[in-house]
Amino acid sequence: MTFETLSVFPEVFEPYLGVSVLGRARRAGVFDFVAHDLRDWTHDRHRTVDDAPFGGGQGMLMKPEPIFEAVEAISSSGERPHVVFFSPCGRRFDQRCAERLARERRVLLVCGRYEGMDERCYALADEVLSLGDYVLTGGELAALTVIDAVARLLPGALGDEMSAVDESFSPSGLLEYAQYTRPACFRGMGVPEVLLSGDHARVAAWRRESAIERTARWRPDLLDAADITDEERARALELARERERGAL
Repeated sequence: MTFETLSVFPEVFEPYLGVSVLGRARRAGVFDFVAHDLRDWTHDRHRTVDDAPFGGGQGMLMKPEPIFEAVEAISSSGERPHVVFFSPCGRRFDQRCAERLARERRVLLVCGRYEGMDERCYALADEVLSLGDYVLTGGELAALTVIDAVARLLPGALGDEMSAVDESFSPSGLLEYAQYTRPACFRGMGVPEVLLSGDHARVAAWRRESAIERTARWRPDLLDAADITDEERARALELARERERGAL
């Protein structure tokens, strides 16, 4: 799989994508990465990518010409990429979206800046994503988030191939169960006895219960779509109600 970014700050990606899990996966050939500089598709000596908005208003907008030329040129080189733009208007990025993008062979992430971009640019997008209901200075952090979430799902990216399966949101839709490491007792706080028992069946049952309990406590909004039994759902909803009563 190949990730590509289009940005006025292409240098920001390499420090993050060159280290840790992603760095090892990239060096092993699990995925490729290419950063494109949007200013390479400008035609004036100042390499201008922004201009004042029609009708007035605060800030500057990204011009359509460089973005159209860049996306079209990149797309014409090799297999056409799946083109992703970022906007508060976009679909909320989540684990299912990451799993879907992991099936693409080539993804181009277009990073906005300033007060946004000319609305006509979105005609180039195969999809528009949003990380959440807040505003970032630019799309580079959003692009890195998407690359991180997607790349770790690729075969060979993680040392333990089951790591991505057990994580929050995938595949049950629950948060991940609580986890502990040494020491077994820290400042009076002990590790649940079942985790020290060596009984794999009991540990598996405890982890399932822990995942449901943590979801009910922290993200009860996930329960409706979670893959749990009717009995587990009833227990989770009761835990969620207890949490609400406690908050009051």
